[in-house]
Amino acid sequence: MYQPRFYRKEMGSDRFKAFTVLYKETDLWIGVNGNCNIGRVKEFVLNKIIELRNQLENYLRLDPGFFKSLSPYRVQEYAPEIAKIMADAAARAGVGPMAAVAGAFSREIGKSVEEEFGIEEIIIENGGDLYLKSKETLFISVYAGNSPVSGRICIEIPPVLSPLGICTSSGTVGHSLSFGKADAVTVLCKDAPTADAYATALGNLIKGPEGIQKALDKAPMIKEVLGIVVIVGDKIGARGNFKLVPVI
Repeated sequence: MYQPRFYRKEMGSDRFKAFTVLYKETDLWIGVNGNCNIGRVKEFVLNKIIELRNQLENYLRLDPGFFKSLSPYRVQEYAPEIAKIMADAAARAGVGPMAAVAGAFSREIGKSVEEEFGIEEIIIENGGDLYLKSKETLFISVYAGNSPVSGRICIEIPPVLSPLGICTSSGTVGHSLSFGKADAVTVLCKDAPTADAYATALGNLIKGPEGIQKALDKAPMIKEVLGIVVIVGDKIGARGNFKLVPVI
């Protein structure tokens, strides 16, 4: 079922030409900075979504365990590249491969658009999970559902961190599976599927406000994780190679 991404109204920017592409359950918000024909980009993205979904759905019919597993899963030799990317990221985080699906789609589509159109700055958002490439500083707000902190802080992303994956897991928002109770666990990694998988893994640790410190202590032990933001109710914790700034 299509679920409106009601937080996207906060994501507008004069810097990027923004548009959405929707196909079945896949709903992407895309921002590009550059001289390109948006109609052609939208058509290209739609075709790429269909291609990736067909590959993954066909594989799931042959190997249903891939979809059901909540722990690392070894894919078959005939698995498509998108499934291998998901399984690899999930294995490193200790979760099931579907925990990396949104980040994997964001990255694969983002890189394909870059290569096809020569775009140097792009944001792909897929259910709150981002792949971005930027030449200038970006400010990404953190959505945390009904938390009073939601939408009131931004992660400042300097261009030196680009390209980057920024992915969020929540135990209170959305339909994605989480065993935690955080309103938002946002993880930064160089790779979007990896960020997606670790957001799920670290989010599973948090059963209440007291779990914030547990996730903050765990994150620096993971070499792929560049930073983490955790929001539970009116409590927030952060650690990593970035700045948090208030939304003005």
